Amino acid sequence: MSDVKSLAREAAFAARKQAFAAGQGQAAEILADYLAGQSGRVLSGYMPMRTEIDPLPAMAAHQGTVGVPVIIAKGQALRFREWSPGARMIEGAFKALIPEDGAWIEPEVLIVPLLAFDARGYRLGYGGGFYDRTLEGLRKRGPVLAVGFAFAAQEVDKVPTDATDQRLDAVVTDRGVTVFS
Repeated sequence: MSDVKSLAREAAFAARKQAFAAGQGQAAEILADYLAGQSGRVLSGYMPMRTEIDPLPAMAAHQGTVGVPVIIAKGQALRFREWSPGARMIEGAFKALIPEDGAWIEPEVLIVPLLAFDARGYRLGYGGGFYDRTLEGLRKRGPVLAVGFAFAAQEVDKVPTDATDQRLDAVVTDRGVTVFS
């Protein structure tokens, strides 16, 4: 399976890079509108890297606590530190920016980055399994909404999956929202 996922990641990086070059359109506004129904719930977003679609405007518009993921160690679930616009950021694992300080939070809604997604609600991540472990753990404790955020061009026919992959509840793209049942 790792070879299949590796080849899929390579193609997905190329598709995302091309979509990124074309611009984000109304993606952040669509995401903010979708998340407006989650007002008051603890939200986790992410700090965009390279060609990832940018969720920061939607995170800043959220009415409630917002956090970003912090990689603690390989093979572990993510933790989340409170974030707000203007927070002092430092470089964390894999060069991801994280708040220098702030409270640890437990999200109820997660904006999830991805390389590719399919119509079944599966996502192709970077291969570390961080979001899959995190979603599995959070879902054992209660309801959690996992929202993929991507360019529409990142949709593929079928994401290769294995037993540890967690489905998304929805995907928001520059073309709209898809909710998976």
